[in-house]
Amino acid sequence: MSEALLEVDAVTKRFGGFVALSQVSLTVRSGERLGIIGPNGSGKTTLINCICGSLYSDAGSIGFDGVEVTRFAAHRRARLGIARSFQVPRPFSSMTLAENIAVPLEYVAHRRSLHRADVSAEARAILAQMGLADRADAPTLTLTQVDLRKLELARALATRPRLLILDEVMAGLSSVEVDEMLGIILGLSRQGVTIMMIEHIMRAIMRFSERVVCLDAGRIMAEGTPAQIVQDPNVQRIYLGD
Repeated sequence: MSEALLEVDAVTKRFGGFVALSQVSLTVRSGERLGIIGPNGSGKTTLINCICGSLYSDAGSIGFDGVEVTRFAAHRRARLGIARSFQVPRPFSSMTLAENIAVPLEYVAHRRSLHRADVSAEARAILAQMGLADRADAPTLTLTQVDLRKLELARALATRPRLLILDEVMAGLSSVEVDEMLGIILGLSRQGVTIMMIEHIMRAIMRFSERVVCLDAGRIMAEGTPAQIVQDPNVQRIYLGD
């Protein structure tokens, strides 16, 4: 079994009197594909915000590759290798696709040795992985929904992540587009990137995941392989009712 890359230990997050996460613990192994499911409001996005540093947890600890990052700012975690996508893509609308990718490349990957030619070439190579090579010099305002999702994924990939966290990267896509995105994401996994994916499209989660964690009301209610999860009575209750 691969060594643990991410260790979340008893993480709790409150917003006033509302407990969004309560004593959540999980481990993600290097190279693993972990799916996160749960109904709206179950704490999925809050969990990844705490992992990435967008939010600080109120209790518990988060370790990444043996380093405790619980109080690290988001940019410090990004430079260690934690990257994420967002539910709603917000590219720099005044920039081309290649320029959008150049921003994280310069800020994270090339921050100590800036070479404009290298940045440009790498940006275009990343866009090619997404199937967007022919759009590199196009403005982002011309993109379709699926292409916006690909650009959002490309921007996260430009930080050269060791752990890539995807937050509903397939929301709003057609069945064919979901399959296309899955192909790209599984390709990244084969390249050695550890991936956590939050998703409501169950067939995508079942195909993607080696292991699935189900959250409900800020707690982990079930954990197992995709085959185990679909048979779990807690998961059936959460999604189908009693």
